[in-house]
Amino acid sequence: MAAPVLSSRASGSSSSGNSLSNSLSNSPTSGGRAPPSAGTAELDFRSASRMEDLNRLISEFSKQEQRETDDQRALEIHTAKDFIFSMLGMVQKLDQKLPVANEYLLLSGGVREGVVDMDLEDLSVCSRGTDYDMDFTLLVPALKLHDRNQPVTLDMRHSALGHSWLSLRLFDEGTIAKWKDCCTLMEHNISGATNYFFSPTLVSDWFHRAVSLVLLEVQKKPQRGMPRVEKVERNGTVISVVLGVGSSRMLYDIVPVVSFKGWPAVAQSWLMENHFWDGKITEEEVISGFYLVPACSSGGRKENEWRLSFARSEVQLKKCISSSLMQAYQACKAILIKLLSRPKALSPYHLRSVMLWACDRLPASFLLQEHFSACFLLGLIDDLQHCLLNKMCPNYFIPQCNMLETLSDEAAMLHARKLSSVRSDPAEHLRSTIEHAKAANRMTEELQWRGGSQSVPQSDSAADSPPDDQLAKKLQQLVTENPGKSISVFINPDDVTRPHFRIDDKFF
Repeated sequence: MAAPVLSSRASGSSSSGNSLSNSLSNSPTSGGRAPPSAGTAELDFRSASRMEDLNRLISEFSKQEQRETDDQRALEIHTAKDFIFSMLGMVQKLDQKLPVANEYLLLSGGVREGVVDMDLEDLSVCSRGTDYDMDFTLLVPALKLHDRNQPVTLDMRHSALGHSWLSLRLFDEGTIAKWKDCCTLMEHNISGATNYFFSPTLVSDWFHRAVSLVLLEVQKKPQRGMPRVEKVERNGTVISVVLGVGSSRMLYDIVPVVSFKGWPAVAQSWLMENHFWDGKITEEEVISGFYLVPACSSGGRKENEWRLSFARSEVQLKKCISSSLMQAYQACKAILIKLLSRPKALSPYHLRSVMLWACDRLPASFLLQEHFSACFLLGLIDDLQHCLLNKMCPNYFIPQCNMLETLSDEAAMLHARKLSSVRSDPAEHLRSTIEHAKAANRMTEELQWRGGSQSVPQSDSAADSPPDDQLAKKLQQLVTENPGKSISVFINPDDVTRPHFRIDDKFF
């Protein structure tokens, strides 16, 4: 299979893409139907793997990843989530820096899983089974700018493409007074006026201190049914908290961000192009907002530079991606993480971008095929190799931003060779990934069995509250069945007992 050219649009799909996709889409007998029974024509040209076998292995991996959750586990997840939100309400009360009415974005999967575009070299080694059973990423706005209905123009004069400094001149005097101690100062040469730039490193310093202080105070007065705080760790600008509830361990990667409504001017041209989601979801859903996350470009100033993140938009786009492609993506991501150990040059977020570009490039009728997971997996590997060999991986929302621009020739070749080994024997790497997932599940089951006779007592209100139990079941169902699904949370720190969830357009 030849690697598709990433910059080509959907109109060019007939001249690019892998050989299997072309032969199937052009076959007069295919007609959008399921592929014929396995035979010699169903072999992958490069590896000689049977496509039927690869499909079966991908399906097996998906089953291992989508573990069944009973009522007790669902309630434990709900308890941990409530603890995190209550803790953040207490952080807000410390010095009133965080907005009183805040809207969080909860994503299934930790930062290491590539759910947001952040640097992974600062993260400690942490894996499912050994350190946690389930992982989440929670984006917590430190500042919000939600009162504009026009393209947002950011100060990108001092930073690389896709990054920005943030001047507090966009905010009111009260906000500036609250956050002065988390800003760097710069004077204008002409007027001599002082300009305050919101510092990602100083904000992360403050956030870590505040979270640590609150958790320390909470643990001094433990309440019945309260989760165990097993680890609080700062990884660069990410605060990682591992909670134990009953026999479950849950990792929360908590990231302080700046939240914007509207759409950045630098990504305005992207809206003018044709996309795979056209007609499936509205443009208003896609461009409802974006974030600045505390991540810096390779040559930028860490104390000033933020990175644009379109995590909210990505949640909406994933609604339009077929289950077979998502299964291939999840399997490919697991192989990538295992193969590269602690990926720096190539991260799971690069794979996510490659998948979104593929959705734009390939016909919808092809991507909706239920039995093509193997073909999709091989195509994603081909695309990643193409990116490495050309040192080119365009950001999906800002195509002029090459996310591999600073990659060295040596690192590109090293990673390309590793991917070549996968491409030569994808079945073996899938089997290895499945065994890794099984081992993690066995470790989780053993820990649950050991702690089964020492179940943590629940508070009376939790035990006697059917609505909470129903909410926990619904929440867990959405998380497990729709990886990456967002849950917006409207929280009032003075009353965290009232329902405050919004799952897509439904309120709970």
